[in-house]
Amino acid sequence: MTESPDHISCQELVELITGYLEAALAARDTALFEQHLNFCEGCVWYLEQMRGTIRAAGRVAEDDIPADHRDRLLAAFRDWRTS
Repeated sequence: MTESPDHISCQELVELITGYLEAALAARDTALFEQHLNFCEGCVWYLEQMRGTIRAAGRVAEDDIPADHRDRLLAAFRDWRTS
């Protein structure tokens, strides 16, 4: 997983962010993730943006999305999964 036994890169942090937010990482990976945040303001910003996106998306109800938009979104994700 890591490029070095004592740190991770920004790209690796991005790849691990979902696991981190879901508290699903191994203890060592969590420690490396949090260590990276101590010196990388860009990744701290990215983490906060992800948290904000999750908060915002959690407030959107299905009825809030116009039917034509919902259908286009579903089609896009359906196509994404099959490609």
